[in-house]
Amino acid sequence: MISNPALPRAIPVPVPVAIPVREWLPWALFVGAVMLFLLYLVGLEQGATALVGGTGVHEWLHDSRHLLGFPCH
Repeated sequence: MISNPALPRAIPVPVPVAIPVREWLPWALFVGAVMLFLLYLVGLEQGATALVGGTGVHEWLHDSRHLLGFPCH
């Protein structure tokens, strides 16, 4: 390979092999809690354990309930 003095030389940068568990575990727990809350909203809200009164949440999430296989009527 012929080197060209006009081009800058690439400096190798060390790439970390793995992310330590203590760094990604809090994010994984947070994302898991958010996903469980969204699953509750889509699947169970407006049922026996409704947190929000009325039918607004049910109507907003109606099609997503059917898409995910939850019966709602």
